[in-house]
Amino acid sequence: MSWLILILSGALEAVWAAALHRTFQVSGRRRLAPAALFLVAVAASTGGLAVAMQSIPTGTAYAVWVGVGVVLTSAYAMATKVERPTAARLLLLSGIAACVVGLKVVA
Repeated sequence: MSWLILILSGALEAVWAAALHRTFQVSGRRRLAPAALFLVAVAASTGGLAVAMQSIPTGTAYAVWVGVGVVLTSAYAMATKVERPTAARLLLLSGIAACVVGLKVVA
């Protein structure tokens, strides 16, 4: 169950990163809905990380949390055309995803 919580918390990291980006996107003015989503997602994400760390080693849990977050955040950025999906970027993100899976296998 801790691994599921950890993966979901990593996904919420991508949510709060995207919400933070959307908060200041329009002409430098703050938008309230993305700001509220950011606050809820960051609290839930770090809370889930804390719960997962009770039974998963700290370094492993943090690496998985960040890895899931960075891969999903980058995928979102590519899907919304904020970033270009170059071959190098896709290869390196695949490496991060493989490392996350590897940490689960050896933990």
